[in-house]
Amino acid sequence: MKQKLQDEITQTLHSAPLVKNLARKKFVAAFILALIQSRKVQFNELAHHLNDEAKLDSNQNRIEDFFRDLELDYVMLATLLLSLLPRTVKLRICLDRTEWDFGKTQVNILMVLVGHGDLQLPLFWTLLDNKSGNSSSQDRIDLLERVFKVVDKNRVGLVVADREFVGQKWIKYLKEKGLNFVMRFPKHHLLTDAEAVSWRIEELALELNQGYCFTGVLVDGCVGNVWLLRLWETEFLYLFGNLESRLLGQLYRKRWSIEVCFQNLKGRGFDLGKTHLLSLSKLSKLVGLVSLGYAFCGSMGLYLHRKVQPIKIKKHGYKSASFARHGLNNLRAVLRPQRPKRKTSCHGLFGLVRSPACFAG
Repeated sequence: MKQKLQDEITQTLHSAPLVKNLARKKFVAAFILALIQSRKVQFNELAHHLNDEAKLDSNQNRIEDFFRDLELDYVMLATLLLSLLPRTVKLRICLDRTEWDFGKTQVNILMVLVGHGDLQLPLFWTLLDNKSGNSSSQDRIDLLERVFKVVDKNRVGLVVADREFVGQKWIKYLKEKGLNFVMRFPKHHLLTDAEAVSWRIEELALELNQGYCFTGVLVDGCVGNVWLLRLWETEFLYLFGNLESRLLGQLYRKRWSIEVCFQNLKGRGFDLGKTHLLSLSKLSKLVGLVSLGYAFCGSMGLYLHRKVQPIKIKKHGYKSASFARHGLNNLRAVLRPQRPKRKTSCHGLFGLVRSPACFAG
């Protein structure tokens, strides 16, 4: 089963050549399956699953050679990731930043995820060399410009981000691009009404857990709409966007999908934060391959949820597992040696790899 699936992934890479020659395509396919089996990104762990017939040292040398010598085609990788999403629907763009420490080294990644519904996939990222500081407006603009090389901006239905993604230059860029957006703002940003009166939101005497709408107000030098919610005495949900103010709260909730994605890339999935890589170029390659593994798991989990094995719903109304975790668990079960395979799972698995978009809608 493992070899058959590896062959299917290799065949997919012929139509989306992230790497050039056949040997490298086979390596990428084997690496993705090793990620899924081990749920680890450390090379010594992956070596146990890369090639069952080779020595561990040989497997680890192959992994190290790949990350040292070869470049990924990140545009082609983004194109492949996009093929896992429906082709005819509006897409949601989420921006966020994740970071971790390895010894004295700080890893700081700004990432753009593109998705629809509950499936959100990493598309482009940049490694920030700023000692775990926030991204600049120009960092975000440059990253979105990379996105628009593979995604028609008319397909983007919403851009959403948390409160560190603010700034006049950034907001004006979104408006000039004609993009719908909702951003969470820190509470110290002043709100100026149509009478040119400026307010700190703490001064508005808002009641707890009651939403308030403001239309056509000025924030950070940009005109837009605001939705406010006092969460407790000193904490507020302060949303700014160019959509109807009453909709901003429910649209902002869609940002949660990026938290689920980061959880699956890191501790609950592939343990990305435990990598020992310090080179930014090597780390970027690893993020790319982990993103591809995550995307296959998420798409497979969505397919299984709809067609074969629905995810259980807990008493609080939420799913017991994300699509990515559901797919990861089932893929690992299928790849276990000496285990009877269910025909439905295998059929869906091969179909997903051959024509991924057919299961995304």
